[in-house]
Amino acid sequence: MDRNLAMEVVRVTEMAAIASARLMGRGNKDESDQAAVDAMRRAFDALNIDGTVVIGEGERDEAPMLYIGERVGARTAGAPEVDIALDPLEGTNLCAYGRPGSISVVAMSSHGGLLNAPDTYMEKIAVGPRAKGAIDLTKSPTENLRAIAERMKLYVEDLTVMILDRERHADLIKEVRAAGARVRLIEDGDVAGAIATCFEGSGVDVLMGIGGAPEGVIAAAAIRATGGDLQGRLVPRNQGEIDRAKKMGITDIHKIYTAEELARGEVMFAATGVTSGDFLKGVRFFGGGCETHSVVMRSKTGTVRFIQSIHKFDKKPGYAP
Repeated sequence: MDRNLAMEVVRVTEMAAIASARLMGRGNKDESDQAAVDAMRRAFDALNIDGTVVIGEGERDEAPMLYIGERVGARTAGAPEVDIALDPLEGTNLCAYGRPGSISVVAMSSHGGLLNAPDTYMEKIAVGPRAKGAIDLTKSPTENLRAIAERMKLYVEDLTVMILDRERHADLIKEVRAAGARVRLIEDGDVAGAIATCFEGSGVDVLMGIGGAPEGVIAAAAIRATGGDLQGRLVPRNQGEIDRAKKMGITDIHKIYTAEELARGEVMFAATGVTSGDFLKGVRFFGGGCETHSVVMRSKTGTVRFIQSIHKFDKKPGYAP
């Protein structure tokens, strides 16, 4: 995977973000998500890759496109074989109701690099580069916060912890508050939350809690590229999810995965803001075009590029849904 591919991948997230942003605030999350899926699938056709979707919109019988196992890309002779994890619209509710933090994301690795995670829950903890090596999912939230604060040369009271606002997190929120850290609750979008820990200006130091396992793999790709740290452990809800995980090749349901195990080898990550969030601005439309804000990362070099793009719809008709 060369550096030029990294710059091409961002076109995929741009198209998905623009398509879904057109429907921002209309109150229909399914419509917003479908627009993003359709646009992203079209954009993949222009990439000179032989790609396989390992994390996508679901199984083949659940999703007509971008399903797990689907081959995407131009697939010309000599095109690199890559695995792809994607979410055309992370934070569907956020987009549908005009709330901050929705993004379009794609992670890419050499073949076999991304964990084929089942569609179940995953307990996660993520931090930025300054706290790398300080986290341990076998320890309590309080112990982790103390270790993170020590590594960052801060007080626990200085830390801001992002947690999904879910009933299952009631005890976690209570413990984090008791430890003295500040809590920032979010409605959706823990991929964006995990990535935000890696950017000083976001004001987010730690992500904790239980979210989706596929989102954990996508977040791990970005965390690896930025030099942060993430650990995750599957939290299946029933025997059916355990059986499905084993069918997908996971033998130890209780294994604690590192970012390097979730996204192995060389990885690339691209995201475009749909609605403005902690580290990306949302799509801004104007007469005849729009402006997008994206980030592109490569683990090989550790390079993080923020890209501000102006799109003219008369010259790029495919960008105008």
